Amino acid sequence: MPVSTAAPQSAQPSSAASNGAPDRRRVAIVTGASSGLGEATARMLAAMPDTAVVLVARRQALLSSLAESLGPRASFVAVDLLDDDAPAAVLAHVTDRFGRVDLVVNNAGAAWRSYFADGGYANVAQTMAINFDAQVRLTEALLPLLRASAPSAIVNVSSTAARVSRAGSGAYSASKAALAAWSEALWVEERPHGVHVGLVLPGFFSTEGFPQAELKRSARTRWMVSTPEKVAQAVIRAGFGGQAECYAPRPYGLAAMIRAVWPGAVRRAMSGSGAAAMNTVTRPDKPDA
Repeated sequence: MPVSTAAPQSAQPSSAASNGAPDRRRVAIVTGASSGLGEATARMLAAMPDTAVVLVARRQALLSSLAESLGPRASFVAVDLLDDDAPAAVLAHVTDRFGRVDLVVNNAGAAWRSYFADGGYANVAQTMAINFDAQVRLTEALLPLLRASAPSAIVNVSSTAARVSRAGSGAYSASKAALAAWSEALWVEERPHGVHVGLVLPGFFSTEGFPQAELKRSARTRWMVSTPEKVAQAVIRAGFGGQAECYAPRPYGLAAMIRAVWPGAVRRAMSGSGAAAMNTVTRPDKPDA
């Protein structure tokens, strides 16, 4: 059940939307917007002229604070995307306020490191639920409005882990691979309707849920860790820029190429000491203050 569909008092519908005239602003929805990549993407979008940003995440206090800092073109929907009525709540918010949507950034996600023998199906199921099922359900609810608003775009945030998996990250890689494969099919299906589908595959970058402390401690691996702001630039390129697939940072695309050409060599590398150096700890979001 939605926690709230309110917005800061400064983020009211424009006079055009209120009097029935069309609102000409571009409207962008960002999920997982309370921190990390979602927050960085929202800030980048809010800095663009004539772009209204709808923030979607669970943590109402953080969303409210972020929306207020972004100004009158930002609003939010505090909702758990795993709830049955979450997609309808997001759709109602953008329909009532704007009557259109130009960009949907499916960024919400999580990871729980576990070997399959330890976490089993339960870990796979909870990872798939937030990293794949939630994106599909929200997109299904918004797709008619995206088509009506065309040209429009969907950006699905996958991961380089969709192309190269590691021990202990099988559930996460599977969920992101599913998202990537679905995105490729959706790109073909929605192109005739004017809805572009972009795919972003980040490598390691530091956020609240993915601090990458292990990688940043060593000079040998510190270079591998990027920032949410750099990945957010790829999200913009895949959305309003119209790119179909973006690795972020771009050199991570080499890992996918090597995996395709020399799969055996990559498997050996992922089972050796080099893979152990890339093991990182993930943690869930902090609860609302």
